[in-house]
Order: sequence, then structure tokens, then C-alpha cells
Amino acid sequence: MTCDNLAIVVKGYPRLSETFIAQEILGIQQAGIPYRIVSLRHPTDKKRHPIHERITAEIDYLPEYVYQEPMRVLRGWLKARKLPGYRRARSIWWQDYRRDRTPNRARRFAQALVMAAELPDDITRIYAHFLHTPASVARYGAIMRGLPWCCSAHAKDIYTSQDWDMREKLFDMDWLVTCTKANVDHLQKLADDPAKVNLLYHGLDFTRFPEDLPNRAAHDGRDPKNPVTILSVGRLVGKKGYDDLLRALAGLPKDLHWRFVHIGGGNGDKYKLLATELGIAGQCDWQGPRDQKEVIAACQSSDLFVLASRVEKDGDRDGLPNVLMEAQLCGLAVVSTAISAIPELITDGLNGKLVAERDPNSLSAAMAELIADPALRDQMGRKGNEIVRRDFSFYTGMKELAHRFGGDQLTSSTTTAQQPAAE
Repeated sequence: MTCDNLAIVVKGYPRLSETFIAQEILGIQQAGIPYRIVSLRHPTDKKRHPIHERITAEIDYLPEYVYQEPMRVLRGWLKARKLPGYRRARSIWWQDYRRDRTPNRARRFAQALVMAAELPDDITRIYAHFLHTPASVARYGAIMRGLPWCCSAHAKDIYTSQDWDMREKLFDMDWLVTCTKANVDHLQKLADDPAKVNLLYHGLDFTRFPEDLPNRAAHDGRDPKNPVTILSVGRLVGKKGYDDLLRALAGLPKDLHWRFVHIGGGNGDKYKLLATELGIAGQCDWQGPRDQKEVIAACQSSDLFVLASRVEKDGDRDGLPNVLMEAQLCGLAVVSTAISAIPELITDGLNGKLVAERDPNSLSAAMAELIADPALRDQMGRKGNEIVRRDFSFYTGMKELAHRFGGDQLTSSTTTAQQPAAE
């Protein structure tokens, strides 16, 4: 099998919240597959994960907006219009634009023009992460260049996209991988050939985590000097349900003592205000963005992990958040919601507790049960560690992906230590 030379199209690079993509890119690099990164946006995060320092690819940043680099877009058009697939790409884009008359749709075509014009001649395949904007740019550019293309789909990109858009992309691409069974079921119904859609869990690189679980104190929240530490990791956006979580925390029995630690980016002002209104601000520690070593350390030192994911009105939702797997691998019992693919990891009563979304009362009751029962927390955390190690190895999925790209030389020693994977 001939090894592909990839152009990997991403929405932004690097991003703290997309370390699962960085982990995969490093795996591709370690498998000996030649590649470069094409990013639709410049980075905005001030911090970087250690894994980003190990990724050595060339990075092409496309014009974020046409007005910022009009001459580059013009040069791209002058060159791309001579490519054999330009007329077909333009026709497809025009059909798309007639159904989606947005500046974003126009910008996608401008970015595709630049990408098609500037990619090196030795690129043999375009691979997009996310089925919405990056896949549109990849599709138009691949058609212009006459290249095969494929995609990795995740969550928001699936459930906030129009069916016609996904259906037509699936028709044009070679194959797609996605990270949950729920996504597979949804996308196979749209595909001309359901076999194009394949399950590929992100998984974790276990070498980043200590093999031995920490010896957590068996405290039950009754001692005000020794509160139970409740951890949550996630961006401060609607689909993470942090307003629901704060209301659940406020509803905990007054004789239970706890401390809430949040790690993640986003605008926390409204959540801090809500915590103040609920009278729990003094028990909340908002730590902001942290790198993966710090996230793992927080998991190791906490007693319980909570994520109140929910489905937003526009369809946006989590898929299977990697932070849940990371918490489980650190031996933490988890409380979360029974939406999307979370039940593919968490079985209620076995390795955590699942409650209905947008239900602070049920969330509060589940947390109270685990706060007061350290033995049950320990039992569920150890079972979660076992499940993740059995079913969610990064190496298993990376081996399949490397095979798809022709990089069959991947071995278990390829994924070396200290590779982050969290969302």
C-alpha cells in the first residue's frame, strides 16, 4: 500500500480544547506518514500543551477573512481557476451557497481557493477534522485538485449541520471516522454507502498516567476541615451545563462539606455571578485553562468528577468527552448525564452515576450519594479504570487510522509517553 501524503485541515491550531486532535496528529507523525497542517484560524489560546511542542509539521494558516488578505485570495483564485476540478468545485459551492447564504459559506470557498493553489504538489490526500467548516474547505479544495478526501467527525459539527450538507459531503468523500456509536448510527442514515462511516474512539495514551491509582482519603464530607473535592474540566459554554451543576451543588445537604474545582477556558463571569447568587462562591475554585499535566494532577488529587453535559437548542452537544475517560483512568468515580455517547463509557451504578440532562435535583442527589460513600466512590473509580484500559486505548484506534493512510509501520512503542488527550 502506498503511503498517503496528507494535508490535515483543522479549524484552528493549536487549541487547548482539542488535544484529541493533537494526539492523533502526533500519532500520524510517529507512524511515518508525511503530512502538513492546514488551519482555518490562527491560535487564540495563550497556553500550549507539551504535545504541541512535539508536533513538527509545517502549518499553513489560511486567510481567516478575505478582507485581511485580499491579494492572497486573488492569487489563489487566479491559480485555482486553471485547475481541472475548479469548475465542478465552483458549481458545487454555488449550489451550497444558494441554500446557505452566509458569509461563512463564501469564506469557505475563498479559503479553499488558497489551499488548492498553495498546497505542495506531493500532497495525495486531504483529511479534515470536523464535518462542518473544515470539511467544506477540504471538499472544495480536494475537488479542485482532483484529490481524494476523508473526514473525522465529532459532535457539534454533526448535530448543528444540515442533513443535505452532510449527505452530499459523505457522497463525495472516500470514508469517514467518528468517535461514538451514536454518531455512527446518525451518519450512516445519511450516507449513500453506510460502510463509509466507521467507529473510531479517540482513546487515551495510557503511558501518560501512573499505573497505580492514588490512595484517596476515605472522607465522607462530614468533616468541615476535610471537604470532598469535586472536579470538573470543560469549557465554560452552554453544552457543558455549568449553570445546572452550580444549582446542583447549591442543593447539596448542608451537612456535607465539599470544594468545587473547575478547569477550562471560556468566559466565567456569569458562572461566578451565579455561584455568588447561590451562596456557594466561597466553595468554588475557578482555575482557568490548564495544560494536560495539570489536568491529570487535578484528577489524581480529587475525589469525584462531575460533568453536566446537555443538548443545546441548536443541537450542539458533547460526543464522548475525553475528560471523562481521563478521570476514570485516574480512578475517579464520575457523575454525568445520559446524553449522546456518554453511556458508551459510563454505566449507571457500575463506574459512575448517570442522570437526566438539565436536572439539577437529580444531579445533586447523585453527587450527595457519592460524597457520603467513599467506598462506593473507590469501587466505581477502580471499575472505570478497568473499563477505560480495556476498551479505550488510543493505540487501537491509531493503528486502524494509520492503516487507512498506508502507515502500517505503527507499533505499540510508537505512541511514546506524555501524549495528552483531553477535550
